[in-house]
This record gives sequence, C-alpha cells and structure tokens, in this order.
Amino acid sequence: MTAEEIQTLICAGVPMAKDIGFTIQAAGSGYARAKVPFNQRMVRPGGTLSGPTQMALADAAMYAAILATLGKVEMAVTSNLSINFLQKPEPMDLVAEATVLKMGRRLAFCEVRLLSGEPGEELLVAHVTGSYALPGRPKA
Repeated sequence: MTAEEIQTLICAGVPMAKDIGFTIQAAGSGYARAKVPFNQRMVRPGGTLSGPTQMALADAAMYAAILATLGKVEMAVTSNLSINFLQKPEPMDLVAEATVLKMGRRLAFCEVRLLSGEPGEELLVAHVTGSYALPGRPKA
C-alpha cells in the first residue's frame, strides 16, 4: 500500500486520526513515517504535548508500518503498547518513525521513535514498543 492509501484507510477506520491531522509522510515495507501537526488543544499543563496525543501517533504509525508491509489488514489490532517519555516535546509538530521488528503469523512487533523539533534537528522525545495481533494468515 502507498502512504496515501494507508492514510485514507486509517482516517476512514479511525475518525479521530483525521480530527488530529494525522498524516503519513512515507511508507514502505517495514517502515512508516507519520506526523501530527501542532495544535494548542493538544498541550497539557506545563506546556508539553499530552501523553494521549503521543500514544495515538505512535499507535497509528505502528499500524501504518504493518499496512505498508502486509497490505490491507483492517482487523489488525493493538495488543500491547509501551511508551517511555524521554523529554518534553516542543510545542510544534510531532513526528513518528515506526519500524516493524518482527512479523509473525499472528503478531507483529514494532518500535517507534517520536521526534520533535525542526527537520534535521529533531530530538527523540519518546521511545515506543508495541505489538499488533494479526488476523489469521496462511502459512508462507
């Protein structure tokens, strides 16, 4: 699937993605880069982007990387997500780089780097690992 096809599928299936401006910047087998544009409504006390915003971006980026790898698997669902908040994101766009670490028949394991800052000077603000339960697939 192309980045545009993945974005259309995610926004149709998860309307909140469209509400927060979620976009897929790039996608290829085992990889996706996604972005949520800065919006003042996403800022929590202390001036940082909220944890739920960061988790939503990471989760959708993992799904995008899986779709880029397997094609249209709408029934793939998050089975685990663990996030380590490393530093306060700047009040600006947030970017996620998702990588599929292992693709099994029933589970996909992913890693996501959440980045904040000017392009080329982005800082790692959170590290995410997660897994997706996959619908039954035939043996290769």
